[in-house]
Amino acid sequence: MIRAAIVVIAALTAAGTCVADVVVARGGVLRMLDKLSGVVTDYTVASGQTQSEGRLTVRLDECRYPSDLPTGEAYAHLTITEAGTTAPVFKGWMVASSPGLSALDHPRYDVWVLRCDVPDAAPGATTAPGNNTGG
Repeated sequence: MIRAAIVVIAALTAAGTCVADVVVARGGVLRMLDKLSGVVTDYTVASGQTQSEGRLTVRLDECRYPSDLPTGEAYAHLTITEAGTTAPVFKGWMVASSPGLSALDHPRYDVWVLRCDVPDAAPGATTAPGNNTGG
């Protein structure tokens, strides 16, 4: 888990010599695939809120994107739990452009981030200058 976080941070900072400010969005768009039925569903989830599908519950802890490229890159911190278990089945950052970099390993479901809400869709989004380490 720590190795994946380091890779995500390195990938985000290696994009250029000058790191852009990061915008913390009010929410994000997640996609879930049920591998058994083949059903793909997109969910718009506010930060701090959850979305349940089958035995999984996905909480979007935070969604961020570079202020100079609002639709080009999104990364979100998710906590995914499964009914009947106490520990999360996934807790960490997912990167929209590289869903396999830090992915949910589940026999039935795939979950990934599509994008964060951008300021037009999420008035009041806050900017975190220089806060690009993913916390």
